[in-house]
Amino acid sequence: MALLLVGINHTTASIDLREKVAFPPEIISAALRSLVALEPVAEAVIVSTCNRTEIYLDYGDSTPAPQSDLEANRKLVDRANVVIDWLSSYHALDRQQLQDCSYFYESEDVIRHLMKVSCGLDSMILGEPQILGQIKSAFALSRDLEVVGASLWCAFQGAFSIAKEVRTDTAIGENPVSVAYAAVTLADRIFSDLPSLSILLIGAGRTIELVARHLVERGVNSMVVANRTLDNALEIAKRFDATGALLSDIPDKLVTADIVVSSTNSQLPLLGKGAVERALKQRKHKPMLLIDLAVPRDIEQEVGQVADAYLYSIDDISEVIEDSHKSREEAANQAHSIIERGVEEFSKQMRSLNAVGTLKAFREKADSIRDGELQKAIKSLQKGDKAEAVLESLARGITNKLIHSPSVQMKQASSEGRDEVLQLIQELFDLDQEP
Repeated sequence: MALLLVGINHTTASIDLREKVAFPPEIISAALRSLVALEPVAEAVIVSTCNRTEIYLDYGDSTPAPQSDLEANRKLVDRANVVIDWLSSYHALDRQQLQDCSYFYESEDVIRHLMKVSCGLDSMILGEPQILGQIKSAFALSRDLEVVGASLWCAFQGAFSIAKEVRTDTAIGENPVSVAYAAVTLADRIFSDLPSLSILLIGAGRTIELVARHLVERGVNSMVVANRTLDNALEIAKRFDATGALLSDIPDKLVTADIVVSSTNSQLPLLGKGAVERALKQRKHKPMLLIDLAVPRDIEQEVGQVADAYLYSIDDISEVIEDSHKSREEAANQAHSIIERGVEEFSKQMRSLNAVGTLKAFREKADSIRDGELQKAIKSLQKGDKAEAVLESLARGITNKLIHSPSVQMKQASSEGRDEVLQLIQELFDLDQEP
């Protein structure tokens, strides 16, 4: 096992870079196949969300363990550089810019980070619940593509288990906060009469559904849901007594929209400066709040330059996020303790797996000795030798051959003063006599 993680997130990279590094659903399968084609990558999972792009790998190689911390660090950096080279090439990005914003972990630190992310402890909004579903979806895709083996399977299943425990046993899951909640809270702070306003929601995914739910909870009753597929828009609209529309209807719907919240998987902006300017002119410059929760962004940056248009990106809702962090810090401390226990359990599990090969070889050798001695015994019986003598010879032969190699190694260890080998033998074979 040689786990490696290379990633960027909202704390290391701006939204400008994050949207360039994001993997939309339509290309992520090809990206995974490209990753596992790198030598000696054996397994891969790509987690790509609004706030992070992280690549989890298992190298699965059998190179000798580094002999020093310096050698180990050099090996880690070399492997991380291979992934950064691949990532910069895949997205046609400046390598140095990407490297400056990247972080990388190996071995147990990968597990620790994955567990923190799964629990929402590494999110923009501490404890937000959506990230776990996104990680599960990323893992499921890699599993379906058969680019997940024993190492990443154990890693991700362990993270899911710890995330469930944290949600159950700490207060971090109480009154769950999400980016959608933060967006609605921001709108509520800016407008004193939120229930009287008209809202345009762009997209039909989980985030927009949550935004709609939070808006209805705060008394809003005038909403339009616009989406590329009308059926999907109507499905969400029906749940919240809203109106469904197509993306092509957005210019008309903007005229009556006091607040626009957008979250789609589009790789190109859906709303430009010209459309907003025309809508504001028809509104007689009545102010419009636009909140873009998408990465890549749905609303052109230039919209923020338009008078009476107030544009916020996902990185701009810091005040709401800070309030969330303060109320959840105690629960986060409890969660970290659970995570450390989870990391230790994973390490034990991996050490157990490491013994599988040795145990298999040990059993095969024992089976070979048994089969050889059994064949000799059968031949002796066929020649007419007494059964009692044959059985005695069989037992003695198996015993002598089983203990021969260990006996030689113990004598060698003793002559070299390596008492720890003798102590280990005592433990392995449950011997009472002191070495």
